[in-house]
Amino acid sequence: MSDQPAPIIVKKKKIIAGGHHGGAWKVAYADFVTAMMAFFLLMWLLGATNEKQRKGIADYFNPSIPVNKVSGGGDGAFGGDSVFSENSLAKNGTGVGVTLQTAPNSSKGDNGVDPDKTDHGASSSDGEKDELAELADKLAGRAGESMVSDLLRRHVVTRLTDEGLIVEVFDIPDAPLFEGGSTPNPVLKEVAGIIAEVFRLASNEIAVQGHMSSVPHAARENPVWEHSASRADSVRELLVQDGISEDRMQRVTGFADKKPAVQDRLAIRNNRVEIILLRNKL
Repeated sequence: MSDQPAPIIVKKKKIIAGGHHGGAWKVAYADFVTAMMAFFLLMWLLGATNEKQRKGIADYFNPSIPVNKVSGGGDGAFGGDSVFSENSLAKNGTGVGVTLQTAPNSSKGDNGVDPDKTDHGASSSDGEKDELAELADKLAGRAGESMVSDLLRRHVVTRLTDEGLIVEVFDIPDAPLFEGGSTPNPVLKEVAGIIAEVFRLASNEIAVQGHMSSVPHAARENPVWEHSASRADSVRELLVQDGISEDRMQRVTGFADKKPAVQDRLAIRNNRVEIILLRNKL
C-alpha cells in the first residue's frame, strides 16, 4: 500500500441570487409591452383623428340599439314631427357651412354661445360636413323618422362630395320623372317638394344638373342636350315654387349624355337630375 494520502476534491456550487423564477417575468414583461403599445396607439389615434372620427371609433366599440326619441303620430310630414322643429337638427356644433333658419331666440345653442362669435377656423369644415350629412339623413330616412316614403325613396340617392350634398333623382322603368320632353310627372313634384322642405333648413346656394341617356344612332334626332337643360330648369322652377329663394340658385346646367351614371349609356338609369346643396366658399 502507498503511504500517499488520497487527493482532496473541492466542489464549488454557484449560487444565483434570488433563486429560479421559472420565466414568469417574461410573461409580465410581455404584458407590459402590450399595454404600452396600446397606450401609444391610443395617443396616436387621439392626435390623428377629428371629433367625428373619434365618435365613430367609440361607437364601434360600444354598440347600442338606436331608439327613436320621437314617437309617431305627429301632425308633421309623414306622421312625424315637422322638419322645421327646433329639435330636428342638433343645435350644438353647427359650424358655419350651413346656416339653420331658426328663430332669433333660438340662435344660441345649449351652451349659450353665439355661433357668430365662435372661432371659424379648421373646425368649420367638419361642422359643415356634419350638417350636410344630417340633411342627407333626413332625405334618406336614416335619422329616425323617414322624410321619404318607400315609393319616393326608389328615385333618390344622396352622396357627399367636395362640391357639396348631391341629391340624385332618377328614372326607374315603371315610373319616369318626366312626361315626354321636360314636363314633370306627379312623382317628381312630390320628390322636389320634400327636397325643398329639407333644403330650406340651410342657406347654401343650390345647383341643378340635368343628365340624359344616349339615343340610339338609328334615331333621326338627338334631343339630349335640349332635354337635359330643360329638365334641369323644370326642377329649378319646382324648387322655387316650393319655397326655395331664387337668389340661392347658383347655376342650372344640362350635360346631355356626357356623364352617364352606369356603363350602359342607353340605360334609363342615366336619365336623372342632380340637385346640389353647394358648400359655402371660405
